[in-house]
Amino acid sequence: METKGSGRVAVLAAGSRNRPLWPPRMRAAGLCTASLASVGFLRFLGLPWSWGLAAVLTIYVGTGGWRLLRIIFKTALRDLFGLSVLCSVRYELRRHQQARHTIPCIFQELANQQPQKVALVDAVSGKQWTFQQLDEYSNAVANLFLQLGFGSGDVVAMFLEGRPEFVGLWLGLAKAGVEAALLNVNLRLEPLTFCLSTSGAKALIFGGELAAAISEVSVQLGKNLVKFCSGDFGPEGVTPDTHLLDPMLSEASTAPPMQVPPKGMDDRLFYIYTSGTTGMPKAAIVVHSRYYRIAAFGHHAYRMKPSDIIYNCLPLYHSAGNIMGVGQCLLYGLTVVIRKKFSASRFWDDCIKYNCTVVQYIGEVCRYLLKQPVRPAENQHHVRLAVGNGLRPAIWEEFTCRFGVQQIGEFYGATECNCSIANLDGKVGACGFNSRILPNVYPIRLVKVNEDTMELLRDAQGLCIPCQPGEPGLLVGQINQQDPLRRFDGYVNESATNKKIAYNVFRKGDSAYLSGDVLMMDELGYMYFRDRSGDTFRWRGENVSTTEVEGVLSRVLGQTDVAVYGVDVPGVEGKAGMAAIADPHSTLNPNALYQELQRVLPPYARPIFLRLLPQVDTTGTFKIQKTRLQREGFDLHQMSDRLFFLDLKQGRYIPMDENVYTGICTGAFSL
Repeated sequence: METKGSGRVAVLAAGSRNRPLWPPRMRAAGLCTASLASVGFLRFLGLPWSWGLAAVLTIYVGTGGWRLLRIIFKTALRDLFGLSVLCSVRYELRRHQQARHTIPCIFQELANQQPQKVALVDAVSGKQWTFQQLDEYSNAVANLFLQLGFGSGDVVAMFLEGRPEFVGLWLGLAKAGVEAALLNVNLRLEPLTFCLSTSGAKALIFGGELAAAISEVSVQLGKNLVKFCSGDFGPEGVTPDTHLLDPMLSEASTAPPMQVPPKGMDDRLFYIYTSGTTGMPKAAIVVHSRYYRIAAFGHHAYRMKPSDIIYNCLPLYHSAGNIMGVGQCLLYGLTVVIRKKFSASRFWDDCIKYNCTVVQYIGEVCRYLLKQPVRPAENQHHVRLAVGNGLRPAIWEEFTCRFGVQQIGEFYGATECNCSIANLDGKVGACGFNSRILPNVYPIRLVKVNEDTMELLRDAQGLCIPCQPGEPGLLVGQINQQDPLRRFDGYVNESATNKKIAYNVFRKGDSAYLSGDVLMMDELGYMYFRDRSGDTFRWRGENVSTTEVEGVLSRVLGQTDVAVYGVDVPGVEGKAGMAAIADPHSTLNPNALYQELQRVLPPYARPIFLRLLPQVDTTGTFKIQKTRLQREGFDLHQMSDRLFFLDLKQGRYIPMDENVYTGICTGAFSL
């Protein structure tokens, strides 16, 4: 990906002529030579060595070396701790690789060591699962599916809400060598069938609470897909070809399966669906070493202890909940309390009830908690650490002060990425760092892109142009498939995988993962999230694919031109969805459209704003042009088009006027 003939490239090239002639390493070498020469000359004259040292410092400081000294002074302890975390994770991974261990193997050993310790707690029912119970349940799953003829490399899709059984199911499948495809429980109709069909699943395990969603697509799923229902189902029942899983598991052997799949740390464990940057959800490949790496980094970076109890109210079909959270249980023996759905009113009560010391969040969780009335429970807990991503700098300190949480463990990372970073020392607003002293220890970079097209900008040698401190850029990570910390396993779809790889990035012949996210790094190496680029934005803790929503809207509206994008709303995390729809004859009924959207789109993907305009701008290659639309947002002062706002309390779109606009900007309307 590169931009040719771009005016921005010309500007950047011109700017590069004003940079220092010598690169940093050559400048350092020159300083060293000059310093040694000065010391030698003074010693030749018979002057004291202290005079030579003073001369060296004078040369060093006089040529800008004081900046490096300042960086070393301020970041050395942080960087050394980060290096120790990196070494610990690398050592553990190498040990497990050499032993041909897998995630189920590691858990099995842990369960044997502490069988009666509580592993998982269901916050809704209060039911506790010991390590022995989780081990035996997962053994039953493995033995049942092996008995049914499933084997190594087969795929079974899972579609159920978060609870201990969710963990036992995918873990049991992994013990049999079967790979689980973890489906987002908000999927319905076309996106649901798409994810199932592209996973290559031979069977589907769904929760009874989602039986209606499966019934809606039973015809599209066909008769070859074997269906199992876990848990209680509603009065509508299940389709006749569905097997009830719980009675079958009660009769299966709870002993470790006799057949051990020939897998190692570099083999596939399961798939997590992510919207990526374009199109329908994609199945990201999670190998055993990736699962270990994510959980291990969180464990060591935030100094978690075996006595910690984690409160996890995040979806288990996402990596934050299932790997960063549950991984602490499966790999390090911590107790994890699972609540299937976040509840702001129950959050601190649960933490007190189960004596939690660590909580997980996404940015919205913290904001929802701050909006709750002050209650005694919020300061009677024992939570010392909150781990997650997306916490806005504006509410960071308010959150820690009000709730008495000692440390925020903010991190950046996607399920499939190889450039995860973490905030180790609580720097407000930062999602991680990269060492300015030893940048090549963890080879990630921010590189310059064309702001309109997000294409990589390159120098005269054809390499990517690294950003200077203070400049926003695309985060990339150098790929090395032999290194579990730097490998990129991509997606089930090979074409989608190739789109996330760039070549000749750091040096000729290399390859790097493209995160699709724009960050900014300060002089000390702290990194701050700026924006989610491409055709994806984040809303209500979910990545929303604009291409997917555009396709649904266009189909519902009879193939009308539609542009979907995210817009900033004052005081709100993420970006709210906005749809610009071509309506040249003013015939579109927003509320009739909303009734249809409730059927075909999950709540987080439904546009909050509608903009009805004569036509939607397109490029010369018939691509929707969103730059101007995104810039104007929902500001009615910048356009004459009809605007509508989704009032969730009324359950309908209402026309945007001055009062509504002011109410949104001041927080009077709930989003």
